[in-house]
Amino acid sequence: MTPDPFVVPEDATAAAAIAALADDLAVLDDWEERYHYIIELGRKLPHFPDAWADDAHRVPGCQSRVWMEAAARDGRMYYAGTSDAAIVSGLIAMLLRVYSGRSPAEIAATDPKFLKELGLLEALSTNRGNGIAAMARKVREVAALSAAQV
Repeated sequence: MTPDPFVVPEDATAAAAIAALADDLAVLDDWEERYHYIIELGRKLPHFPDAWADDAHRVPGCQSRVWMEAAARDGRMYYAGTSDAAIVSGLIAMLLRVYSGRSPAEIAATDPKFLKELGLLEALSTNRGNGIAAMARKVREVAALSAAQV
């Protein structure tokens, strides 16, 4: 049996996930340590099926190659993702910790401004910052489309 590639939430709410990420980042002394932490998060993502690493799953607007997939289950959206860059896979893991396993309404209510509040956008290159913003937009767009179809 193939393991589920979708991220299952470890926090009760998106707000709790953001708070947990903020706490984790706050105990790290500098951005070098934070980068290692983010890369480690990416290594812990569920395996993304090779068959999904195609143009249909590619997220435009990212410097690195990024692929994502979504599935609606029991009124919640679940996401899978990966990148060819270790730091970007970690950023995907952070986004999916916040958004995966949430209702479309909770996703819509969770503004990706937390990326700026966590200091991620300032710590990343402009291209990487634009890429993570593109990933957040994609997650929210897919959730909005799913909610509209219900």
